[in-house]
Amino acid sequence: MPDATTDAALRTFVEVPADSHFPIQNLPYGVFAPYHGAAPRVGVAIGEQVLDLSVLEEKRLFEDRRLRAQRPFSHASLNPFMAMGREVWRAARQTISYLLRHDTPTLRDDEALRREAFHPISAVRLLLPVEIGDYTDFYSSKEHATNVGTMFRGAENALQPNWLHLPVGYHGRASSVIVSGEAVRRPCGQVKPDDGPPRYAASRLLDFELEMGFFVGPGNPLGEPIAIGDTEKHIFGLVLVNDWSARDIQKWEYVPLGPFLGKSFATTISPWVVPLDALDPFRLAGPAQDPEPLSYLRGIAPCAYNVHLEVGLQTPQLEAPHVICRSNLRNLYWSMCQQLAHHTVNGCNMRPGDLLASGTISGPTEDSYGSLLELTWRGTKPLTLPSGEQRKFIEDGDRVVMTGWAEGDGYRIGFGEAAAEVLPAHCDS
Repeated sequence: MPDATTDAALRTFVEVPADSHFPIQNLPYGVFAPYHGAAPRVGVAIGEQVLDLSVLEEKRLFEDRRLRAQRPFSHASLNPFMAMGREVWRAARQTISYLLRHDTPTLRDDEALRREAFHPISAVRLLLPVEIGDYTDFYSSKEHATNVGTMFRGAENALQPNWLHLPVGYHGRASSVIVSGEAVRRPCGQVKPDDGPPRYAASRLLDFELEMGFFVGPGNPLGEPIAIGDTEKHIFGLVLVNDWSARDIQKWEYVPLGPFLGKSFATTISPWVVPLDALDPFRLAGPAQDPEPLSYLRGIAPCAYNVHLEVGLQTPQLEAPHVICRSNLRNLYWSMCQQLAHHTVNGCNMRPGDLLASGTISGPTEDSYGSLLELTWRGTKPLTLPSGEQRKFIEDGDRVVMTGWAEGDGYRIGFGEAAAEVLPAHCDS
């Protein structure tokens, strides 16, 4: 049965610009503080406003008894709400959608309640929406894996023997996941020049990686895998992810155990979590998988999504970000459902708030490559910006801005931005 909350004909009494990422069909969740010193609470974005869900709780506007009993929207993170499961998520979404409709008078006609419940997004402080216990980063774009493999091993051995059989991933650092707008300090570490011994220095090959991530809802007990057919019960919603990468630190340290300090210094995510249900109209089949995956990774409905993605680079000389990459979430070879099923197949327990990122999302054309490593082909093809500047990798003062949206019939389901400026390194030897 079609989900009424994604009906393209829905209208809201809230003013929503035509190009807004946050129409009534979206209703992404975030955590915000409405003014200095105020306690954080959960809200949804609608147009250029944020609706304070803790106010709706206080006014007992949620009819679901579980929402009334647990009051998840008065917390400083989405974790309590995510732990409640998909049935409760849908009940909350239906109520919020109904209250925001153009023909529902509850909020529309109560000026005092509107003043209490709505805040301009520009006037609030957006916070990290989730308490992230664990963070896993995958390597699920075939184009990206092929490009990187070709650079370092040659075209004949671009993909490692396991790549077409399982979603490759590594455990990242949850403590350094930050929300859009927080600056990133250029990292220091060991680097190994081609003509000399290793030395301690600031990374010179700082890069971005265009990714998306999803947050886990209820999760699973230790020792009990999540079956592929049940994965969507545990996927709460999606965010933009910039997996910052220090390529020179990474190159020296990654053998034999993989990424470490070259990745763990920062990961930027967008502040708004778009519910999986909001993306349902944009679901489609992913790329054909050959060879056929093992049984625990197959046998589900399509789990790919048509989400347009862009990366903009803004230097101190540019007045606005210049788009240097256009890609799409549909380019992932391994889907989110497969990533989650594989992550738990050994009995690994997932918990509410765990973040699983896709890995760099590169497309088939050069302008769709999702990192500077690929866009400049290891620095051999520098990008020329409108200011005349060239970039092989990110320099101090540069600002990287990621955005994305799914295009509906007269509306967009958007993710806002994942943006950060790079600050100079502090390397004390």
